[in-house]
Amino acid sequence: MCAARLNYIAPWWTYWLHNFPHTNLRLEPVDSAFRPQEEDYQQSLVFLGCVAAAALGLNLLFLATYLSCLCCCHKEDEVEEENKRSNSCCVSWTAVLAALVICSAVGVGFYGNSESNDGMYQMTYSLYNANHTLSGIDRLVTGMTGSMEGRLKEHLARLDEIFAARDDFVQTLRFMQQMANNIIIQLKSFPDLRKANVDLAAIADQTTTWEYYRWLTYLLLLIVDLVICLAACLALAKQSRWLLTTMMVFGVLALALSWASLGADTAAAVGTSDFCVAPDKFLVNQTKDIIATDVSHYYLYCSTNLLNPFQKSLTTFQRSLTTMQIQTQGLLQKAVLRFPTSERDLLGIQQILNSTESGLHQLTALLDCRSLHKDYLDALNGVCYDGVEGLLYLCLFSLLAAAAFCAMLCAIPHALKHIASRERAYDDIDEADPFNPRTRRTMVRSPSQSHVHSFCSYSSRSSQGSLHAAPPAISNAPVAEYMNQSMLFGGNPRYENVPLIRSGSGSPPPSYSPSMRANYLSVTDSQVRHFGSDYQI
Repeated sequence: MCAARLNYIAPWWTYWLHNFPHTNLRLEPVDSAFRPQEEDYQQSLVFLGCVAAAALGLNLLFLATYLSCLCCCHKEDEVEEENKRSNSCCVSWTAVLAALVICSAVGVGFYGNSESNDGMYQMTYSLYNANHTLSGIDRLVTGMTGSMEGRLKEHLARLDEIFAARDDFVQTLRFMQQMANNIIIQLKSFPDLRKANVDLAAIADQTTTWEYYRWLTYLLLLIVDLVICLAACLALAKQSRWLLTTMMVFGVLALALSWASLGADTAAAVGTSDFCVAPDKFLVNQTKDIIATDVSHYYLYCSTNLLNPFQKSLTTFQRSLTTMQIQTQGLLQKAVLRFPTSERDLLGIQQILNSTESGLHQLTALLDCRSLHKDYLDALNGVCYDGVEGLLYLCLFSLLAAAAFCAMLCAIPHALKHIASRERAYDDIDEADPFNPRTRRTMVRSPSQSHVHSFCSYSSRSSQGSLHAAPPAISNAPVAEYMNQSMLFGGNPRYENVPLIRSGSGSPPPSYSPSMRANYLSVTDSQVRHFGSDYQI
């Protein structure tokens, strides 16, 4: 292999992807050569997307089975109470790990999306450069051919009339016309690159458009995945049932999108790798109807061992042009003295030849293989290195996101069940119990109900006589019963309705659980007499 070809070596991941089994929809093996026009090859890429769709179906089936088992299998209350704390911890850790995996996957996705976009940008930039080179070649060939066939022939025709009396001058004009015809023949021997120019421009424009929409689609997908992850974590932190249910629906949607993107990225990566393994063969077959095979090889390989296929035409062009310049210079020295009117046409011919010589030098530089070959290598490096690498990172993002969303969809039902069990336990508290915190909050907030004072207000025996009269009795049966019991146990009324701070409004009651109330009611007479000597009850 020549030194110039060492600039491009297909990366190892393209060979790895190229060796993926290629199977059509009839499950028949297909050649892995890049043939996008053939139906069997197209089906082999579609088959990869079908594999991802089948994986999505299996994943959804697993989730449906898991949720069905979770809903149908009921544990005993005792076992559920013992495992409640461990289940809650497991759900929390699962959610945290899923969130971390999704955030990592989004980071990988952003990097892969950027790499793929950079590769496509480098390819389109190289295509536009090659298109500029080809358009320059076509413009020079068209311009010089028009000058030789148009203005040069007009000048030679007028000089033929002027030099009609001099046969030697007429012979010189005939010879110059012959050289001009040779130049026209050599110019027309160059391949017509207008069709290739149009194809490159169309490919670059289409690639730019598709790449923009692909980049934008993945950007939105990454943002949506991140928002769903953060919203699910917020729902778990706030223990919001409706938000968890909503995030579960969006999680299923994100799971489906992850598998769909995995199938699309895998098919695109495999197809691109098939091209990157043997790009020369495909391009030669594609351009054989536009340019000759030796011309294609000259620009694709650009080897010093390969001769320039246009060298002979350029040499003939240069010799014919030099001969015409010499003949024109001789006529300017000899014929102008006898035919002054011929000077204008001879100077016009000389100007055309000088501009043609300048165009010949530009054409020689543009036809050199180094410029187009550099654009070709840059395009390959952009597609096969950055482009395919970015697609692989996007595949990794899709896999991680699918796994994380699957874990999150398994954890959310446990969280919903845990929240429901807590609400049921909270609802089991006696609503008529005055020591229920929720009942006390309701009584405090409701202006129509009387305020229940604390039963722990300290009052000495000496200060009992100075207390104000008690307010009207509270119409709450448990509280009245409790007052009666305090009279029986202590012998003295417990001034429950007497505030500690004698101000316009009573102090809020302390929070007592039902177990504390039960302990208090179970106090014996001896304990009451024991404490009664210290505190007035």
